[in-house]
Amino acid sequence: MTGKLVDPTDRYHRGEFPEQRQEWPGLQRDMEPVPDCGEASYVGTGRLAGRHALVTGGDSGIGRAAAIAFAREGARVAINYHPREQPDADDLAQVLARDGHELVQLPGDLTDAAFCARLIDDAREKLGGLDLLVINAGYQQARESIEEISDEQFDRTMKTNLYAMFWLAKRAVALMPAGSAIITTASVNSFNPSDDLLDYATSKGGIEIFTKGLAKQLAPRGIRVNAVAPGPVWTALQISGGQTSSGVRTFGQDTPIGRAGQPAELAGLYVTLAESGTSFTTGSIFGANGGTL
Repeated sequence: MTGKLVDPTDRYHRGEFPEQRQEWPGLQRDMEPVPDCGEASYVGTGRLAGRHALVTGGDSGIGRAAAIAFAREGARVAINYHPREQPDADDLAQVLARDGHELVQLPGDLTDAAFCARLIDDAREKLGGLDLLVINAGYQQARESIEEISDEQFDRTMKTNLYAMFWLAKRAVALMPAGSAIITTASVNSFNPSDDLLDYATSKGGIEIFTKGLAKQLAPRGIRVNAVAPGPVWTALQISGGQTSSGVRTFGQDTPIGRAGQPAELAGLYVTLAESGTSFTTGSIFGANGGTL
């Protein structure tokens, strides 16, 4: 990182994206263009030395960017991801291994309450502690009408985005010491819902309220809870059902900056919320949305 000014309007891909579609959950490695998660650009300075972090949805996208940043800032890092995403997880492990960092891989389905509890326990055991939890994994399927949303889709959206957050946080807070941090991933849809993401937006609104409420509960125990609320960021979520075909092509072009975001552009925000320098910050929602209101 240098002090050189960078124009955010043309820092990354502008214009239409190639039409593409993958089966859920999708693989970042097969996207065009491949999202930038900071693999070649993020340089750490030891801001999280000695920390122990678990990132859900850490194989790709925003979670991957956070995992890379945490590791390069000195934290020991574990990631959770769906077993179908193993190729992306292996790619990330190789990226971090080249830096001398070991990545703990903990695949599994977050819609299972028992697995969520085991995940927290396993992460703590393998990392030697747990003081940083990023609840980031999400499920998103675009549907133009409520009549097109099946009970199965609604159930999976809520279990992945809301129930898993509850299950993970409930187990984690019993183990996390004072000084720990929990970071959730909300969305611009938390307060400005897209008309074709009704169930997803509903769940993201719940994440925002949960974050603020949990922060009040845990503040006396010295555990901070905050959320990042991304706008349109280029991830596998979008090309595996999260957008309509036309939505993928024009994704992010309606932001004031004029393009979609890249996961690497959010990494610094997760680091800032994780480090002790923001010890007075809790119960807050931080946008990273290209100016979208």
